Amino acid sequence: MRTTLLRTAAELDALPRPAGAERAVVMTMGALHDGHAALIRAARAAAGPDGQVVVTVFVNPLQFGEAADLDRYPRTLDADLEIAAAAGADAVFAPGVDEVYPGGEPQVRITAGPMGERLEGAARPGHFDGMLTVVAKLLHLTRPDEAFYGQKDAQQLALIRRMVRDLNFGVRITGVPTVRDADGLALSSRNRFLSAEERHTALTGESQGYYADFA
Repeated sequence: MRTTLLRTAAELDALPRPAGAERAVVMTMGALHDGHAALIRAARAAAGPDGQVVVTVFVNPLQFGEAADLDRYPRTLDADLEIAAAAGADAVFAPGVDEVYPGGEPQVRITAGPMGERLEGAARPGHFDGMLTVVAKLLHLTRPDEAFYGQKDAQQLALIRRMVRDLNFGVRITGVPTVRDADGLALSSRNRFLSAEERHTALTGESQGYYADFA
């Protein structure tokens, strides 16, 4: 199917909404893989043939503690568009940083609270504040009826659900089962950077409950 690439909020606003049907959104940081495709297929199934599926591709600087980590995050938009189209997306919203944060880093942000200070949040202070802030912005921009997130990122999913409940967002949040590689490691855009030893450590870390981003 043909997938429309949208770069600005104005283009997203101009995207016609399906009359009498639902819009589903899948948020990603790009470098799409089979795990993301599973999310898009789940959104397509929920929205139905008459509904609309929007995939967001945005590498959120607020989620990165180090500039070097942000700079090396894989960016593969052309391949992402192909994967999104094959999985059933109607549109891909891939804004630049200036489009999402037009005045620079936002002074007002969502705070994850005590839930965001445990597990991964203890090792990455402020990470979940940045994640929730961009999720809130993207939910406002895309205005979906339902949003889909991977269960791989268990703490992230729990925080998004809590934010939506606490702040009365009018959207359903749906978790999609984790897609794993042959060795059992959950698929992630960052896995390409792992050595064999680091991959083994990552498998151990998963068993202890540590997770990543939209990756």
